[in-house]
Amino acid sequence: MRILAISGSLRRGSYNGALLEAAAAECPADVEFVVWHGLAELPAFDQDLETAREPLAVATLKGEIARSDAVLIATPEYNASVPGALKNALDWASRPFAANVLRGKPVAVIGASTGLFGAVWAQAEVRKILGAIGAQVDGREVPVVQAHEAFGPDGRLRDPGQAALLRTIVRDLVRPEAQRAV
Repeated sequence: MRILAISGSLRRGSYNGALLEAAAAECPADVEFVVWHGLAELPAFDQDLETAREPLAVATLKGEIARSDAVLIATPEYNASVPGALKNALDWASRPFAANVLRGKPVAVIGASTGLFGAVWAQAEVRKILGAIGAQVDGREVPVVQAHEAFGPDGRLRDPGQAALLRTIVRDLVRPEAQRAV
């Protein structure tokens, strides 16, 4: 079983990167948890590039998604929405639309921010985009608020309720028979 993890933040030391590390710690031992770091390498979506020769960074993203059994996305919230680089990655992954690599793939969305809302609007937007793409989207969210204080020295979430929800979401991603909220 393989989970591909994607952070919507490009910043080194981002809280969403930390959230993915906390998620990795919740994985059963037999699960391969791979964090993809190629977001900044993707060119802006351009249909001319799509119909010509697909850029290597795009082919790499699609290959990583295709090789994975599930995807976990951690998103910050920029201007009450999805970071542009993450939206761009989803646009590339959605092509060709009818046979895209996310179609039918189990995906969960989590998020962290330094504010009081935990990127809930961005999480909702990403789930909406994924639903339009045809992914099998988990409807739950993990809104990590005041992320600068949310992680303990061990990298795990300090709030036991959030940690339990994160654990449940990660474990449901690796259980193909799990019922996912829509």
